[in-house]
Amino acid sequence: MNGRRGFTFVEILLVVVIIGILASMVLPRFAGRSEDARKQVALSDINASIATALDMYELDNGQYPDKLNDLLEKPGNLNSWNGPYLKKKPVDPWQRDYIYKPTSDKKDYELMSYGRDGVAGGGDDISNKQAASGQQ
Repeated sequence: MNGRRGFTFVEILLVVVIIGILASMVLPRFAGRSEDARKQVALSDINASIATALDMYELDNGQYPDKLNDLLEKPGNLNSWNGPYLKKKPVDPWQRDYIYKPTSDKKDYELMSYGRDGVAGGGDDISNKQAASGQQ
């Protein structure tokens, strides 16, 4: 042995090529998973976390709030407000505000995220009304 240790250029190149091939086979499988996970987080927020806070507000006050900020800060002189109902302002997984629309009588609401594209009707919108009707 002449004391030289290490890898040859060809061996290193071969390892890099093998890692590249493996990465090209594995990464596409995980790429779509992160978007699916974001959609599930938005659905969970819309149908559980924020919905629970909205329902608690409605129980205390007899109607749903005018805006989501009313879950964090007492609106006007509402004496029956027992909040805050949320710890922080809710944002969707794409870091945009959720869209909240109470009905005119404030007895129901629609809560939604415009999804990844951030555009209404872009085909990736997520809403509590979609889930109720079985669409997604």
